[in-house]
Amino acid sequence: MPEALYLIPALVIVVFFLSSAIKILREYERGVVFRLGRLIGAKGPGIIFLIPLVDKMVKVSLRTIAMDVPPQDVITRDNVSIKVNAVIFFRVIDPRQAVVQVEDFLYATSQIAQTTLRSVLGQVELDDLLASRDKINQQLQRIIDEQTDPWGVKVTTVEVKHVDLPQDMQRAMSKQAEAERERRAKVINAEGEFQAAERLAQAAQVLASTPIAVQLRFLQTMREVASERNTTTFFPVPIDLFAPFLGARRPGQP
Repeated sequence: MPEALYLIPALVIVVFFLSSAIKILREYERGVVFRLGRLIGAKGPGIIFLIPLVDKMVKVSLRTIAMDVPPQDVITRDNVSIKVNAVIFFRVIDPRQAVVQVEDFLYATSQIAQTTLRSVLGQVELDDLLASRDKINQQLQRIIDEQTDPWGVKVTTVEVKHVDLPQDMQRAMSKQAEAERERRAKVINAEGEFQAAERLAQAAQVLASTPIAVQLRFLQTMREVASERNTTTFFPVPIDLFAPFLGARRPGQP
């Protein structure tokens, strides 16, 4: 019985040492190992063995992280005050640098994204921000990635999600869009009138060069009028029929 009492603490110590010495890492995890404070390297995935009380492991995930950038107050180049938020996608490509070079790479990346967002958008005009969103996203991704590269963090995508405009600016842009639509409608209407006038001028030239075409058009018009159920029918008479009579009377005029 007393021997059993001595075995219990020994079993506890053995279990403690085994749990400290054996670690299992998933496929997307890496363990950065320090031995007596010195960096040994990154291990994993699978089973890794540590020296209890000597080795210390810091677990790092290699999966892509999607992080929301909180809304930032930005004054654009044309002095418009707006609020802009974004989302950033990044992942750790060097676990050793992510642990050694920066205290908390998640917090550091978030702060870099916020300051870069304010800096870049403060140098562009509002129209460029609304019209050239893809170009601005690429510029943000390039600048943030350059600053996080020493930490072993790769920024893959940065997307500006929402641009919150002041109410007076929204009304002004709505009026501008309405005026632009009216301008386009007037231009299209004028273009249609111009094309119709060109066609009429070409038709007049054809009719003037071919007198028989006038007679055919006259007969077609008579047919269209006769096909309608009208109580009164107008018969247009070409003025060319009266030309001989008008020419005969002119020599006898005093």
